[in-house]
Amino acid sequence: MADAALRLKSLLEQVLGAPLPVRIRAWDGSQSGPPNAPTLVVRNRRALRRLLWKPGELGLARAWVAGDLDIEGDLYAALGLLAGTVWERGEDARTLAQALRDPEVWAAVRGLVRLAGLPLPPAPPREEVRRRRHLHTRHTDRRAISHHYDVGNDFYEIVLGPSMVYSCAYWQTPAPDATLEDAQRDKLELICRKLDLRPGRRLLDVGCGWGSLAVHAAREHGVSVVGVTLSQEQAAYARKRVADEGLTDRVEIRVQDYRDVTDGPYDAISSVGMAEHVGGDRYLEYAKNLYALLRPGGRLLNHQIARRPQRDETSYDVDEFIDAYVFPDGELAPIGTTVTQLEGAGFEVRDVESIREHYALTLRRWVANLEADWSRAVALTSPGRARVWRLYMAACALSFERNHIGVNQVVAVRTPGSGASGMPLRARTWN
Repeated sequence: MADAALRLKSLLEQVLGAPLPVRIRAWDGSQSGPPNAPTLVVRNRRALRRLLWKPGELGLARAWVAGDLDIEGDLYAALGLLAGTVWERGEDARTLAQALRDPEVWAAVRGLVRLAGLPLPPAPPREEVRRRRHLHTRHTDRRAISHHYDVGNDFYEIVLGPSMVYSCAYWQTPAPDATLEDAQRDKLELICRKLDLRPGRRLLDVGCGWGSLAVHAAREHGVSVVGVTLSQEQAAYARKRVADEGLTDRVEIRVQDYRDVTDGPYDAISSVGMAEHVGGDRYLEYAKNLYALLRPGGRLLNHQIARRPQRDETSYDVDEFIDAYVFPDGELAPIGTTVTQLEGAGFEVRDVESIREHYALTLRRWVANLEADWSRAVALTSPGRARVWRLYMAACALSFERNHIGVNQVVAVRTPGSGASGMPLRARTWN
């Protein structure tokens, strides 16, 4: 008799100490759980072995990427329900070590071992990056950037759409008929206005991606732009865009580390979605480098994802799934820490704008783009890589919506000794 789902549900609830909020369908076709809830599909016993050998987020991630686990129904609803049971159990939740002191829980774990079958640990999916200390040398940063961005420009075109902007859009009207391309164009224009870009000025775009901001700034505001990236594929794509727009006399795209840029001073610097790769130990160095590259009175626009502060900041560790599959060596800091570091480098911080909800809207559009062209995305990368992106973007959308992470645009000035910042008297006028 097929009963794996019922047994699995009962055993998991004993281990978790809470009802399982999703339905389960097991490898033998059996089902158990709330009839109208999203369904967690356990395709084989290997999924259980992954969880037993690596309990927690990384084991779940490995099972998902390998296709041993899947979700049928509303992905966002499923992740929200599972987060409340598995990931957001609060300070009073029992740790695994504490739980195993309970004879009933220990018996349930033994039951899961028997249900899982052969005890050998499955190999991690090939998409996983071996975790290491976050050193943030030039070599490790190039390797991390290559892992994330050199997936293939055709794949990114599916996810990002025609704008090819891989950062939070700016939604003037979050209505169903507002397009992602319009919101990304409005974000690029907002950045240009915050930086007070004008003909004849020089802009350094740190982490220039596929060149969208560089092209927009040169075409619409008449500035000369140097864009730097560590991704060969991004640089090739950006250079072609620049040539197609007839802007080769005003836009230069380099494969270069920001620490190696020496041809300042610049009138403005944009750093959009790049500082998350810098690392906490290197952040002050990053800020000082950018400060040194600006002329007196020049502006920095730092667009960066932030996490919530912790009571004990020394206990912060990067998200296992993100570190192993998405952004190797990426680190998030609270917005207060970022502002303090920028001020420590000499900047005067003049404006901080949170656009957290905007990123949730953006991510949902990216997920929809990926799902709409799923077969081609898989063909361009791999089933595992496409599954990584779908999970990571959907989970991040929920994290932004629930205020677990945020994103901020910080405008900072290299204010000269005279105190003349050149900023408008009223914030957010952005002439």
